[in-house]
Amino acid sequence: MEKYFADSDAQGRSLRILCLGDVVGRPGRQVLRDKLPLLRSRLGLHMVIANGENAAGGIGLTGETLDELLKSGVDVVTSGNHVWKHREFYPFLDKNSRIVRPENQAAGLPGRGMAVYTLKDGVRVAVLNLLGRSFMAPAQCPFEAADCLLGQIPDDVRVRIVDFHAEATSEKKALALYLDGRVSAVFGTHTHVQTADAVISPCGTAMLTDLGMCGVEEDSVLGMSKSAIIAKFRTGLPQAFKPARGLASVNGALVEIDPASGKALALSLVRGSAASIISA
Repeated sequence: MEKYFADSDAQGRSLRILCLGDVVGRPGRQVLRDKLPLLRSRLGLHMVIANGENAAGGIGLTGETLDELLKSGVDVVTSGNHVWKHREFYPFLDKNSRIVRPENQAAGLPGRGMAVYTLKDGVRVAVLNLLGRSFMAPAQCPFEAADCLLGQIPDDVRVRIVDFHAEATSEKKALALYLDGRVSAVFGTHTHVQTADAVISPCGTAMLTDLGMCGVEEDSVLGMSKSAIIAKFRTGLPQAFKPARGLASVNGALVEIDPASGKALALSLVRGSAASIISA
């Protein structure tokens, strides 16, 4: 794993938070269920955040798939534009405080755009979820929504992680720079391809424009069965998309944060099979 360090003299215990890209279908859920407990132990993790908006059959979430992710060791589940796919899931957005949906959508929708999760040692971590607008369905301004959410966070909650579910790399980087110094990390999701632009700013914000995905990566198109995707591109006709079968991999980032200041101290890219990550 490549590792990036902040220009900081901060000392003492750091929080180690693993942030995982979009979990795609059964293979993505299964690799987390099978390997996440060992990853938590080997990497010394204090918290795991995962984007689950593709966990149910490759699109959307259900109560069962949410429960599976939480039982596998995920502490907070973020989402995106596909969270509204299954109407029967809507009540879970209100009932379960460990699932968040993009904040910058119409008023009155079920759920919340931010969760404050308390670790075993009492440290609280705010997890914010926002939706991009470039090449996406209409949404409210993510920059204004971020300002609004930050205004609701108690001052003593210094660790703040943002999942920005967006298409355009430029929009993700722009939001990360806009929030620079005000949050611990801004991680992009949605495109399922991990980017190579990891950095920790001088102000202490870790940035990566896409975490990638958890699912079948190599013999698929973004985690979905390649035959249907190829047919869609070749013919332009609608196809039934299904998650690919095969060996699943884990993609994300491990960020180390000073709990007192909320500043990121180190950032490691997580990429590949769970076995190779554990042995790294």
